[in-house]
Amino acid sequence: MAAPQPRAALTIHHLRRHLVLIVFSVAAAATRGASTSASTHTTAASSAPSAATESPSPAAASFLRARCATTLYPALCYDSLLPYASEVQENPARLARVAADVAAARLRALSARVNDILRHGGGGAETAPAEGEGGGGRPSEIAALRDCASTISAAASLARQSSAELTKLEPDAAAGTTSSSSSVAGGGMSSSRQARWEVSNAKTWLSAAMANEGTCADGLVEAGAAAASSSAGKEVTAGVAAVKQYTSNALALVNGIPV
Repeated sequence: MAAPQPRAALTIHHLRRHLVLIVFSVAAAATRGASTSASTHTTAASSAPSAATESPSPAAASFLRARCATTLYPALCYDSLLPYASEVQENPARLARVAADVAAARLRALSARVNDILRHGGGGAETAPAEGEGGGGRPSEIAALRDCASTISAAASLARQSSAELTKLEPDAAAGTTSSSSSVAGGGMSSSRQARWEVSNAKTWLSAAMANEGTCADGLVEAGAAAASSSAGKEVTAGVAAVKQYTSNALALVNGIPV
């Protein structure tokens, strides 16, 4: 009589996962319908930022420390973003954009690691590998890891979308003009409304990314104690907990943008 219970839990997990992916699909469709300039911003934000070679000025480092003090993980925030302080200077929108890029890079790395585990059979240390195979996870563990690979990859895309929105708040490097950046410094009514819209979108994407991270962690728990306590389950759970700190910090920095 106890056998149907894991099926029910797994069904609930799959339903929640599908709902999250539906939200992501709708968000992606909305982004695809944006203007050509927004597409340019998305491309620019798709890769992790390059760390500056020169040391930041005392003012830039002080600005970074003050902003990071508003996050849940200030030490991680400061250490992970200090290499970009010279680029950021004292621009809150640029700081939030770089933080979103760093979170996206961490999420991509985690997704790649989960896929690597899957290619080696799940990596369940407590399960004996099949003849000639490199690993052998239980079916519920494999299913949960596949869900994680999908949801974490989607979370990385959402973080990149957040970065793309925040890029619109920065001066255009080529033309020396701004889209909505003047509103961050006290621009007109129209640009201020646009900036609020872009910041709101950035918050939405990062919040959805954190929901995806939670879905991955919950799925491993719902797959059963054996899956959660396997070597693969422990590694992925720890990876999600770590990357969630970067996403949380990015969201806090977006919330601190004055618009």
